[in-house]
Amino acid sequence: MTYDAVLLVSFGGPEAPYEVLPFMEQVTAGRGIPRERLEEVSQHYRLFDGRSPINDQNRTLRAALEAELAAQGDALPVYWGNRNSAPWLESELRRMQADGVERALCLVTSAYASYSGCRQYREDLARAADAVGPGAPQLDKVRAYYNHPGFLEPQADLIHAALDELPEEARAGARMVFTTHSIPRTMSRHSDYEVEHHEACRLVMAAFPGRAWELVYNSRSGPPEVPWLTPDVNDHLTDLAAAGCPGVVVVPIGFVSDHLEVVYDLDIEARATAAGLGLPFARAGTVGTDPRFVAGLAELVRERHAGAPQRALGTRGPNWDACPVDCCRVPGQEERPTVASAPPPTRRGAPTAPADGREPSS
Repeated sequence: MTYDAVLLVSFGGPEAPYEVLPFMEQVTAGRGIPRERLEEVSQHYRLFDGRSPINDQNRTLRAALEAELAAQGDALPVYWGNRNSAPWLESELRRMQADGVERALCLVTSAYASYSGCRQYREDLARAADAVGPGAPQLDKVRAYYNHPGFLEPQADLIHAALDELPEEARAGARMVFTTHSIPRTMSRHSDYEVEHHEACRLVMAAFPGRAWELVYNSRSGPPEVPWLTPDVNDHLTDLAAAGCPGVVVVPIGFVSDHLEVVYDLDIEARATAAGLGLPFARAGTVGTDPRFVAGLAELVRERHAGAPQRALGTRGPNWDACPVDCCRVPGQEERPTVASAPPPTRRGAPTAPADGREPSS
């Protein structure tokens, strides 16, 4: 199946101080978060002059992806729309419609399955297409890419670079602390979110045989009585320090760029926790616009647009292209239309592990 364009889909963020509180209200609409809590979290943005880094990162990623697609022989235009801030998805779909785009492939800046990282984006896209009305581009979404080599292979280099930042005496015994965004346990139980993260960590750690690691969580929000995934990264650092750990490398495996939940929650909060504990701390970078990641995203597009081979590390194989109808639903939540839904497909065959024990690539 061929496409006229690619739509990069992301979370969004404020770009000026006056946008911060309206952005927070947009993100939390319908969740009953007290205004004082929104104002408290808004202060995180003010430490960065009221401007989230995420939109600039997506501008750079959009340009890099468009150039990579052209270099691979598919000169598709790449548009960009956000869930929670300009450029809004509806506005971008109208622009695509005016440009004559009839069918677009959507690439979300989330590598994993979950309600908030996949299904909600598909709901947002369906809502935006409905608002545009007849003639809106038909939209499909690329598969989850948590185990794609373009996402995972740069991670080992990023960890090596972070290890070099630790004091020499802390490097040999340093712990790898992988972290991702916490989500409610109810949401996690109805998706492969935890399974996929553990698999991604395991695959990356093949480059560091014998070194200890854990997966922890950051950026918890919501009412305290609602269970979310734990342990929190700060609690875990406290436990490691108490156990005599010589140092840590915190690896934001759940994120593709250094946006606010990385630079505040990890570079400021977690780093301060470690400093207070006397625990040597380094933070690995995110894949951002690493050429291997950008090339991997282009491969994901070309799988669907040009029939390029599918690649995935590990034994789970590539994820499905069309999500099952009930994929990543939250029980009790109102049913909403989505794009790229289909009857439950069969997951593609998993590759067989080579005899020498290396992680395979299909």
